[in-house]
Amino acid sequence: MGIPNVPQLQPVLAQMEDKMKKAVEKMRQDFSTLRTGRATGALLDNLKVLYYGSQVPLKQVAAVGVPDGRTIEIKPWDVSALPEIEKAIQASDLGLTPNNDGKIIRLSVPSLTEERRRDLVKAVKKMAEDFRVSIRNDRREAMEKLKKFEKDKVLSEDQRKLAEEGLQKTTDLYIKQIDESLAVKEKEIMEV
Repeated sequence: MGIPNVPQLQPVLAQMEDKMKKAVEKMRQDFSTLRTGRATGALLDNLKVLYYGSQVPLKQVAAVGVPDGRTIEIKPWDVSALPEIEKAIQASDLGLTPNNDGKIIRLSVPSLTEERRRDLVKAVKKMAEDFRVSIRNDRREAMEKLKKFEKDKVLSEDQRKLAEEGLQKTTDLYIKQIDESLAVKEKEIMEV
């Protein structure tokens, strides 16, 4: 027993699963940009730098490395970009102070206080819940389409129930992925 083989059903299920997959990917991306007291190049993923009159992602003008757990190194391919990279870091909400030696910018990532860690865990839990709600909304939307298919005689009641079970299994799978990512991020935040 599986999902009924009804042509109109496949696009609905595929669209729902695609939305759920994108929600989980977006959540993981959002998690990676949170400062957890450990140096990671992902902290700079959203940073834009003014370079020859255009705002470009930092990764297009420099190599980003992490030589140790507390330091991020930014090596621009064109040293004339150093001042603009420094300005972009200072203007960002990262809360990191750039140390420019004329060739490389180093960022020291300070340890988080216990209170800040707890606040971050709360924020991460809230983010995860928002993504769970998004996934449940995707499921609800797909369920409404199934009920409309049944009403329009595209699906029988048994086929609709079978499809709903499949929707629920898919939803559970993606919610489980969110919960697993949340547990990993919480552990990462709370480790000293």
